[in-house]
Amino acid sequence: MKTYLAGPETPPGNAFPVPGRPASPIDTAHVADLISQLLTALGEDPTREGLIDTPNRVAAWWVEFFSPRDVTTVTCFSESQLSDQMVVVGGMSVWSLCEHHLLPMNLQVTAGYVPDGEVVGLSKFGRIAEHFAGRLQVQERFTEQVAEYLTSVIGRKDVAVAVRGMHLCMGMRGVRMEAARTTTLHIGGQFATNPVLNQQFLAAAQWNAA
Repeated sequence: MKTYLAGPETPPGNAFPVPGRPASPIDTAHVADLISQLLTALGEDPTREGLIDTPNRVAAWWVEFFSPRDVTTVTCFSESQLSDQMVVVGGMSVWSLCEHHLLPMNLQVTAGYVPDGEVVGLSKFGRIAEHFAGRLQVQERFTEQVAEYLTSVIGRKDVAVAVRGMHLCMGMRGVRMEAARTTTLHIGGQFATNPVLNQQFLAAAQWNAA
């Protein structure tokens, strides 16, 4: 068993900001005050019974949202009997926020890789997805961040990630197409050069999204 320090988004000294992550700690009191002001601007009374604690609850949620579980350490297990397998983990559902409208998006994630002498701990896939969802996002960038992270863990480009997203910024505003779904794909290494492997992953991803 080996434990790897992974995380291409966290350079030494945090030399540059990470897209979608706050550059400084969240001022919960200020956020609560802003929510109270928003309620007033919307014609509501933030002091009425149903809204008295709403600003504080919303502020607490923002802190929770921007504090996903850490995945800087990823455990890999030695495994000699792999026999040219492909590993696909699907059924991962995470919520994120569209940075253009601050509305939720639900992302269904399927990730695959080709192991070589060791396998990645399965629970880490879900934590990686949660980690990159816990910020202001766009689905395209989320897909690449998950793929880049997995690539850094296994040390090769043999990684594929499929994401199927339901965006409330499209379903409850604008064109209001509730059934619309967006699919993004990252296909790297053998998944890009081996058409059989490519089709096997796409079939698995479609099955997991059904």
